[in-house]
Amino acid sequence: MNEKIMVIEDEKRIADAIVYALKKEGYTAEAVYHGGEALKRLPEFCPDAIILDVMLPGMDGYDILKKLPDKGRLGVIMLTAKEDIVNKILGLELGADDYITKPFDMRELLARLKSLLRRMQTAGEKQDADTISLGGVVLHLNRRTALAGDKLLDLTPKEYDLLSLLVSSPDRVYTREQLLDLVWGMEYIGGTRTVDIHVQRLRKKLGPDYADMIQTVHGIGYKALERV
Repeated sequence: MNEKIMVIEDEKRIADAIVYALKKEGYTAEAVYHGGEALKRLPEFCPDAIILDVMLPGMDGYDILKKLPDKGRLGVIMLTAKEDIVNKILGLELGADDYITKPFDMRELLARLKSLLRRMQTAGEKQDADTISLGGVVLHLNRRTALAGDKLLDLTPKEYDLLSLLVSSPDRVYTREQLLDLVWGMEYIGGTRTVDIHVQRLRKKLGPDYADMIQTVHGIGYKALERV
């Protein structure tokens, strides 16, 4: 285990405790206590995942999410004291992969991180074919990149995994529960609403020429459809 994890948390006691636990598990980890400094440090440290507090000095966690480089290859677990579902959904909409509320059990945080990294690795190792395509949307599995026509899509890991699953099985109808299980692989804090949010974001990123390839099957879930 040599994954690199950055902890962005202004409460030094909490940040240092998380880093200590991560290092005990075999991760390479470091803490940053200021939002603005985190953005400067990210391209130097090149983490595989970040544990990101919402309330930070200089720049809050939501602003950091908006500015993250290479979102498609960076896992994000949001860490916050806020329990309002609106704040949870906002984090998901901005590209977070998971969400845990303070106070938390360190074992749960480590389990969620391990699950996130495993899902990212598994998705990156799908080598049945170098590319899959449907109706002008092409996914390069080795590089985890996706194009809609000539446009390179800026997708989060979960958006990419969701699109990959749908495109690889055109016309197959997935229920929201199936998508939640296959893409997230665990009971997720946002429930099936998480799936709807990610589909909405995917359609927006695909753009008007390709958004309709992800079809809603009313009362059931979603499917990918070859564009006519």
